[in-house]
Amino acid sequence: MQTDTFTHQAEEDARNENILIWVNGALKPKAEATVSVYDSGFMLGDGVWEGMRLYHGKWAFLDEHMDRLFEAAKAIDLDIGMTRDAVVAALEETRAANGMTHDTHARLMITRGTKVRPFQHPALSRSGPTIVVIMEHSRPAIGRPITLATVPHLRGLPMTQDPKLNSHSKLNCILACIAAEKAGADEALMLDVHGFVNTTNACNFFIVRKGEVWTSTGDYCMNGITRRKVIELCRANGIPVFEKNFSLVDTYGADEAFLTGSFGAQTPVASIDGRRIGDGTLGPVTARIRALYHTLVGA
Repeated sequence: MQTDTFTHQAEEDARNENILIWVNGALKPKAEATVSVYDSGFMLGDGVWEGMRLYHGKWAFLDEHMDRLFEAAKAIDLDIGMTRDAVVAALEETRAANGMTHDTHARLMITRGTKVRPFQHPALSRSGPTIVVIMEHSRPAIGRPITLATVPHLRGLPMTQDPKLNSHSKLNCILACIAAEKAGADEALMLDVHGFVNTTNACNFFIVRKGEVWTSTGDYCMNGITRRKVIELCRANGIPVFEKNFSLVDTYGADEAFLTGSFGAQTPVASIDGRRIGDGTLGPVTARIRALYHTLVGA
Protein backbone atom coordinates (compact mmCIF):
# COMPACT_ATOMS: atom_id res chain seq x y z
CA MET A 1 0.00 0.00 0.00
CA GLN A 2 1.27 3.45 -0.94
CA THR A 3 2.19 5.44 2.19
CA ASP A 4 4.57 8.08 0.81
CA THR A 5 3.38 11.49 -0.33
CA PHE A 6 5.06 13.17 -3.27
CA THR A 7 4.20 15.62 -6.02
CA HIS A 8 3.63 13.00 -8.74
CA GLN A 9 1.38 10.76 -6.67
CA ALA A 10 -1.58 9.45 -8.69
CA GLU A 11 -4.58 7.25 -8.07
CA GLU A 12 -4.09 3.58 -8.83
CA ASP A 13 -5.75 2.77 -12.15
CA ALA A 14 -5.94 -0.84 -13.32
CA ARG A 15 -6.25 0.29 -16.95
CA ASN A 16 -2.57 1.23 -16.89
CA GLU A 17 -1.60 -2.44 -16.83
CA ASN A 18 -2.87 -2.75 -20.40
CA ILE A 19 -1.55 0.44 -21.97
CA LEU A 20 0.21 0.55 -25.30
CA ILE A 21 3.55 2.38 -25.39
CA TRP A 22 4.99 4.01 -28.50
CA VAL A 23 8.59 2.86 -29.07
CA ASN A 24 10.35 4.05 -32.21
CA GLY A 25 7.18 4.04 -34.28
CA ALA A 26 5.60 0.84 -32.94
CA LEU A 27 2.86 0.52 -30.32
CA LYS A 28 3.80 -2.19 -27.84
CA PRO A 29 2.16 -3.70 -24.76
CA LYS A 30 3.67 -2.50 -21.51
CA ALA A 31 5.60 -5.73 -20.87
CA GLU A 32 7.15 -5.61 -24.33
CA ALA A 33 8.03 -1.90 -24.44
CA THR A 34 11.78 -2.16 -23.93
CA VAL A 35 14.98 -0.50 -25.12
CA SER A 36 18.52 -1.84 -25.42
CA VAL A 37 20.89 -1.98 -22.47
CA TYR A 38 23.22 -0.12 -24.86
CA ASP A 39 20.77 2.77 -25.13
CA SER A 40 22.35 6.15 -24.40
CA GLY A 41 19.58 7.06 -22.00
CA PHE A 42 19.94 3.90 -19.93
CA MET A 43 23.71 3.91 -20.02
CA LEU A 44 24.45 7.61 -19.50
CA GLY A 45 21.26 9.60 -18.99
CA ASP A 46 21.88 11.11 -22.42
CA GLY A 47 18.50 12.43 -23.55
CA VAL A 48 15.68 14.91 -23.04
CA TRP A 49 12.03 14.51 -22.17
CA GLU A 50 8.70 16.27 -21.70
CA GLY A 51 5.78 15.61 -19.35
CA MET A 52 2.35 16.66 -20.64
CA ARG A 53 -1.25 16.60 -19.46
CA LEU A 54 -4.37 15.87 -21.47
CA TYR A 55 -7.58 17.65 -20.44
CA HIS A 56 -10.81 16.81 -22.24
CA GLY A 57 -9.04 15.74 -25.42
CA LYS A 58 -6.60 18.66 -25.53
CA TRP A 59 -2.90 18.66 -24.63
CA ALA A 60 -2.20 21.59 -22.31
CA PHE A 61 0.32 24.05 -23.77
CA LEU A 62 1.38 21.65 -26.51
CA ASP A 63 3.24 24.29 -28.54
CA GLU A 64 5.27 25.37 -25.50
CA HIS A 65 6.20 21.76 -24.73
CA MET A 66 7.32 21.19 -28.30
CA ASP A 67 9.34 24.42 -28.23
CA ARG A 68 11.12 23.31 -25.06
CA LEU A 69 11.73 19.80 -26.36
CA PHE A 70 13.29 20.89 -29.65
CA GLU A 71 15.34 23.64 -27.99
CA ALA A 72 16.70 21.14 -25.46
CA ALA A 73 17.55 18.64 -28.19
CA LYS A 74 19.38 21.34 -30.12
CA ALA A 75 21.25 22.38 -26.98
CA ILE A 76 22.64 18.87 -26.49
CA ASP A 77 23.19 18.38 -30.25
CA LEU A 78 20.63 15.55 -30.46
CA ASP A 79 18.91 15.12 -33.81
CA ILE A 80 15.35 14.02 -33.04
CA GLY A 81 14.92 12.84 -36.61
CA MET A 82 11.24 13.84 -36.62
CA THR A 83 9.43 17.08 -37.31
CA ARG A 84 7.30 18.72 -34.65
CA ASP A 85 4.19 17.54 -36.49
CA ALA A 86 5.50 13.97 -36.51
CA VAL A 87 6.17 14.08 -32.77
CA VAL A 88 2.66 15.38 -32.13
CA ALA A 89 1.29 12.67 -34.43
CA ALA A 90 3.07 10.05 -32.28
CA LEU A 91 1.41 11.51 -29.19
CA GLU A 92 -1.99 11.40 -30.87
CA GLU A 93 -1.44 7.86 -32.16
CA THR A 94 -0.64 6.71 -28.64
CA ARG A 95 -3.58 8.58 -27.16
CA ALA A 96 -6.03 7.12 -29.68
CA ALA A 97 -4.65 3.58 -29.31
CA ASN A 98 -5.25 3.78 -25.55
CA GLY A 99 -8.64 5.47 -25.80
CA MET A 100 -7.54 8.32 -23.55
CA THR A 101 -9.39 11.64 -23.42
CA HIS A 102 -8.89 13.18 -19.97
CA ASP A 103 -6.75 12.96 -16.82
CA THR A 104 -3.94 11.54 -18.89
CA HIS A 105 -0.22 12.09 -18.39
CA ALA A 106 2.29 11.58 -21.18
CA ARG A 107 6.03 11.22 -20.81
CA LEU A 108 7.81 11.76 -24.11
CA MET A 109 11.43 10.62 -23.98
CA ILE A 110 14.15 11.00 -26.59
CA THR A 111 17.68 9.65 -26.16
CA ARG A 112 20.72 9.68 -28.41
CA GLY A 113 19.96 6.04 -29.23
CA THR A 114 21.76 2.73 -29.07
CA LYS A 115 25.54 2.80 -28.69
CA VAL A 116 27.95 0.43 -30.40
CA ARG A 117 30.25 0.39 -27.35
CA PRO A 118 29.49 1.08 -23.67
CA PHE A 119 31.27 4.44 -23.47
CA GLN A 120 30.17 8.06 -23.38
CA HIS A 121 31.35 9.59 -26.66
CA PRO A 122 28.30 10.68 -28.72
CA ALA A 123 29.87 9.29 -31.88
CA LEU A 124 29.25 5.81 -30.47
CA SER A 125 25.48 6.39 -30.79
CA ARG A 126 25.04 5.50 -34.45
CA SER A 127 21.53 4.05 -34.79
CA GLY A 128 19.57 7.29 -34.52
CA PRO A 129 17.50 8.41 -31.54
CA THR A 130 15.35 6.25 -29.31
CA ILE A 131 11.89 7.82 -28.99
CA VAL A 132 9.33 6.58 -26.45
CA VAL A 133 5.87 7.81 -25.47
CA ILE A 134 4.44 6.47 -22.20
CA MET A 135 0.86 7.53 -21.62
CA GLU A 136 -1.10 6.68 -18.48
CA HIS A 137 -4.51 7.27 -16.99
CA SER A 138 -3.38 9.60 -14.25
CA ARG A 139 -5.51 11.50 -11.76
CA PRO A 140 -3.42 13.31 -9.12
CA ALA A 141 -4.00 11.93 -5.62
CA ILE A 142 -1.93 14.09 -3.32
CA GLY A 143 -3.92 13.63 -0.15
CA ARG A 144 -2.53 16.56 1.82
CA PRO A 145 -0.22 19.55 1.48
CA ILE A 146 3.34 18.29 1.23
CA THR A 147 6.29 18.90 3.50
CA LEU A 148 9.72 20.07 2.37
CA ALA A 149 13.20 19.91 3.82
CA THR A 150 16.10 22.05 2.65
CA VAL A 151 18.98 19.91 1.37
CA PRO A 152 22.65 20.61 0.57
CA HIS A 153 22.23 19.67 -3.10
CA LEU A 154 22.10 22.73 -5.36
CA ARG A 155 20.59 23.47 -8.74
CA GLY A 156 23.85 24.44 -10.35
CA LEU A 157 25.49 26.67 -12.88
CA PRO A 158 24.82 26.48 -16.63
CA MET A 159 28.43 25.53 -17.32
CA THR A 160 28.09 22.31 -15.31
CA GLN A 161 24.63 21.02 -16.16
CA ASP A 162 22.18 23.74 -17.08
CA PRO A 163 19.17 23.34 -14.76
CA LYS A 164 16.91 24.64 -17.52
CA LEU A 165 17.45 21.40 -19.44
CA ASN A 166 14.77 18.74 -18.98
CA SER A 167 17.40 16.04 -19.33
CA HIS A 168 17.43 12.35 -18.43
CA SER A 169 20.36 13.07 -16.10
CA LYS A 170 18.35 13.58 -12.89
CA LEU A 171 20.70 12.06 -10.29
CA ASN A 172 21.32 15.40 -8.56
CA CYS A 173 17.57 15.84 -8.00
CA ILE A 174 17.14 12.20 -6.96
CA LEU A 175 19.86 12.58 -4.34
CA ALA A 176 18.12 15.73 -3.11
CA CYS A 177 14.84 13.83 -2.83
CA ILE A 178 16.54 11.04 -0.88
CA ALA A 179 18.08 13.57 1.50
CA ALA A 180 14.67 15.12 2.12
CA GLU A 181 13.10 11.73 2.82
CA LYS A 182 15.91 10.91 5.25
CA ALA A 183 15.03 14.18 7.02
CA GLY A 184 11.39 13.09 7.29
CA ALA A 185 9.99 15.33 4.53
CA ASP A 186 8.15 14.51 1.32
CA GLU A 187 10.42 16.38 -1.08
CA ALA A 188 13.51 18.57 -1.17
CA LEU A 189 13.80 22.34 -1.25
CA MET A 190 16.94 23.20 -3.21
CA LEU A 191 18.89 26.44 -3.06
CA ASP A 192 20.82 28.11 -5.86
CA VAL A 193 24.59 28.63 -5.97
CA HIS A 194 24.21 31.90 -4.02
CA GLY A 195 22.13 30.37 -1.22
CA PHE A 196 18.79 31.77 -2.34
CA VAL A 197 15.67 29.62 -2.42
CA ASN A 198 15.31 28.07 -5.85
CA THR A 199 13.16 25.02 -6.56
CA THR A 200 12.34 21.55 -5.32
CA ASN A 201 13.76 18.33 -6.65
CA ALA A 202 10.72 17.87 -8.92
CA CYS A 203 8.84 21.16 -9.24
CA ASN A 204 9.12 24.92 -9.32
CA PHE A 205 8.53 26.72 -6.03
CA PHE A 206 6.48 29.79 -5.03
CA ILE A 207 5.69 31.56 -1.80
CA VAL A 208 3.01 34.12 -0.91
CA ARG A 209 3.79 37.00 1.45
CA LYS A 210 1.22 39.66 2.28
CA GLY A 211 -0.69 38.98 -0.93
CA GLU A 212 2.42 38.99 -3.13
CA VAL A 213 3.53 35.92 -5.03
CA TRP A 214 7.29 35.33 -5.12
CA THR A 215 9.33 32.84 -7.10
CA SER A 216 13.02 32.57 -7.93
CA THR A 217 14.70 34.64 -10.62
CA GLY A 218 14.56 31.62 -12.92
CA ASP A 219 18.33 31.67 -13.43
CA TYR A 220 18.90 28.29 -11.80
CA CYS A 221 15.64 26.41 -12.12
CA MET A 222 13.84 24.30 -14.68
CA ASN A 223 12.24 26.39 -17.40
CA GLY A 224 8.82 25.36 -16.12
CA ILE A 225 5.85 25.86 -18.42
CA THR A 226 3.37 25.72 -15.54
CA ARG A 227 5.60 28.16 -13.65
CA ARG A 228 5.41 30.57 -16.57
CA LYS A 229 1.63 30.20 -16.84
CA VAL A 230 1.19 30.95 -13.13
CA ILE A 231 3.25 34.12 -13.50
CA GLU A 232 1.19 35.14 -16.54
CA LEU A 233 -2.09 34.43 -14.74
CA CYS A 234 -1.02 36.52 -11.78
CA ARG A 235 -0.10 39.45 -14.01
CA ALA A 236 -3.35 39.19 -15.97
CA ASN A 237 -5.52 39.05 -12.84
CA GLY A 238 -4.06 41.73 -10.62
CA ILE A 239 -2.07 39.43 -8.33
CA PRO A 240 1.34 40.99 -7.57
CA VAL A 241 4.05 38.56 -8.67
CA PHE A 242 7.83 38.89 -8.48
CA GLU A 243 10.72 36.83 -9.85
CA LYS A 244 13.41 37.64 -7.33
CA ASN A 245 16.05 36.37 -4.93
CA PHE A 246 14.73 35.47 -1.49
CA SER A 247 16.09 33.58 1.47
CA LEU A 248 14.99 30.77 3.75
CA VAL A 249 14.12 33.43 6.32
CA ASP A 250 11.64 34.93 3.83
CA THR A 251 10.33 31.46 3.10
CA TYR A 252 9.77 30.42 6.71
CA GLY A 253 7.74 33.60 7.24
CA ALA A 254 5.54 33.07 4.17
CA ASP A 255 1.76 33.01 4.45
CA GLU A 256 1.51 30.31 1.78
CA ALA A 257 3.78 28.18 -0.38
CA PHE A 258 3.06 26.00 -3.38
CA LEU A 259 4.75 24.00 -6.13
CA THR A 260 4.02 24.03 -9.84
CA GLY A 261 4.36 21.36 -12.49
CA SER A 262 2.49 19.79 -15.38
CA PHE A 263 1.33 16.84 -13.28
CA GLY A 264 0.09 18.45 -10.06
CA ALA A 265 -0.54 21.98 -11.39
CA GLN A 266 -0.38 23.78 -8.03
CA THR A 267 0.47 21.71 -4.95
CA PRO A 268 0.24 23.40 -1.54
CA VAL A 269 3.07 23.13 0.98
CA ALA A 270 2.30 22.55 4.67
CA SER A 271 5.75 22.98 6.21
CA ILE A 272 9.38 23.62 5.41
CA ASP A 273 12.18 22.40 7.69
CA GLY A 274 9.60 21.76 10.41
CA ARG A 275 8.16 25.28 10.26
CA ARG A 276 4.47 25.40 9.43
CA ILE A 277 3.63 27.65 6.50
CA GLY A 278 0.50 29.71 7.18
CA ASP A 279 -2.06 27.39 8.71
CA GLY A 280 -0.61 24.39 6.91
CA THR A 281 -3.43 24.12 4.38
CA LEU A 282 -4.25 25.38 0.89
CA GLY A 283 -4.14 29.17 1.17
CA PRO A 284 -6.54 31.65 -0.44
CA VAL A 285 -4.06 33.06 -2.99
CA THR A 286 -2.97 29.57 -4.02
CA ALA A 287 -6.62 28.53 -4.29
CA ARG A 288 -7.36 31.50 -6.53
CA ILE A 289 -4.38 30.74 -8.77
CA ARG A 290 -5.41 27.09 -8.96
CA ALA A 291 -8.94 28.08 -10.03
CA LEU A 292 -7.58 30.43 -12.70
CA TYR A 293 -5.25 27.70 -13.95
CA HIS A 294 -8.03 25.09 -14.11
CA THR A 295 -10.07 27.50 -16.20
CA LEU A 296 -7.10 28.09 -18.48
CA VAL A 297 -6.50 24.40 -19.18
CA GLY A 298 -10.18 23.43 -19.15
CA ALA A 299 -9.69 20.95 -16.31
